[in-house]
Amino acid sequence: MKKKHPLRRVLMATVSTVSGVILLLALKPTSAPASAAAGMPAASAATSAPAKGAASPPSTSAGSKQTTAAAAQARTITGTTVQTQYGPVQVQITVSGKRLTGTTLVQYPNSSGRSIQLAASSLPVLTKEAVAAQSAKIDAVSGASYTSAGYKKSLQSALDMAGI
Repeated sequence: MKKKHPLRRVLMATVSTVSGVILLLALKPTSAPASAAAGMPAASAATSAPAKGAASPPSTSAGSKQTTAAAAQARTITGTTVQTQYGPVQVQITVSGKRLTGTTLVQYPNSSGRSIQLAASSLPVLTKEAVAAQSAKIDAVSGASYTSAGYKKSLQSALDMAGI
């Protein structure tokens, strides 16, 4: 074939187009897979979340019998909302006396698929470490530095309100 032959141009355009389509189809979507989103707790709506710093008694099931002293000791406190680069983080703690017994996420970064994946992997680790350490002096999770910092700040504010 000659260098300026029309068939050569058509062939090159076709090969280029096919290559481009193959590359586009090989790209992975940025949305989170259903398995990562399924592992995260649902964020509570602002209207259903307790007011910042509000303490509320825990709910008891009909089958469990608690003494009034034990019910008075256990309380739930919501920390301040910390804005991070990827979204807000807010932690709610449950304390019994001066002991941290559990944490719940009220808000967490969930604006993109990557944020959901990071939250799904890092926040359960942070929660476990916080209960084990009984403080906000916990290690950050690698790859989720901003979310870890927001979690620790919100946790510390809740612990301060609880007097721990």
